[in-house]
Amino acid sequence: MLEEHLQSLTSIDIINLRCATPKAWLDRACDHLPELLSDHANCERKAAAMAMSLMKYFSHDVPVLNRLSKIAREELVHYEQVLGLMKKVNIAYKPVSASTYARDLWQQAYADPEGRLLDQLVICAIIEARSCERFSCLVPILPEPLSSYYHKLYQAEKRHAIVYLDLARSRVDESVIAARLNHFVQVEADAIQKVTPHFRFHSGIPS
Repeated sequence: MLEEHLQSLTSIDIINLRCATPKAWLDRACDHLPELLSDHANCERKAAAMAMSLMKYFSHDVPVLNRLSKIAREELVHYEQVLGLMKKVNIAYKPVSASTYARDLWQQAYADPEGRLLDQLVICAIIEARSCERFSCLVPILPEPLSSYYHKLYQAEKRHAIVYLDLARSRVDESVIAARLNHFVQVEADAIQKVTPHFRFHSGIPS
C-alpha cells in the first residue's frame, strides 16, 4: 500500500520525477526529526537566497522581480515557521552539514550565462517538486503538528515550482526546457537513490 502511495506522488502535476522517495529514507524520518527539521529550515533559507540571487537576471522586468521577491519572502517565512515548530515540539535546532543532493544537480549546470540561467530555473523547479513529494510522503507518518504543517506547505512549494518553469518558458523554447528537464530529473533520481552517510531532508538512502 505504501509503495503504491509513493509511486502516485512522483508526478507533481508539472514535473514527472523519475523515482519516489525510497522507503528506507521514510523509515528513518521519525527517528531523525532533529536532522530532518534542522536541514529543512536550512533548505528554506537557501531557497530564499536563490530566489533573490535570480533577481539580477531580470533587473528590467518588474513583474518577474515581484514574483521572485514573493518567493524569497515566503521561503523566509517558512524558515521562521520551521524554527517555531521545532521550539513548539521541543526539538532543538542543530547545525547540520548539507547533503550532496543539490550539489549533484548544480554540478551538471551549463557554465555559459544563458545556459546556466535556464538550468538554474529548471533545477529550482525540480527541487521544489521533490520537496512537494517528500511533504506528501511525510504527512501520513509524522506526528502532529508536523504532519499538518507539511500538508499546508505542499501548495506553496508547488506554486514556486510553477513560477520557475514559467520563467524558463519566457526565455527559451519548450523543446529546450523539455530536454534539460529530462536530463536533470535523471540526475535528481540518481541523487535520491544513492546511499548517503547522513540523513537530511533531501538526502538519498541512509547508510
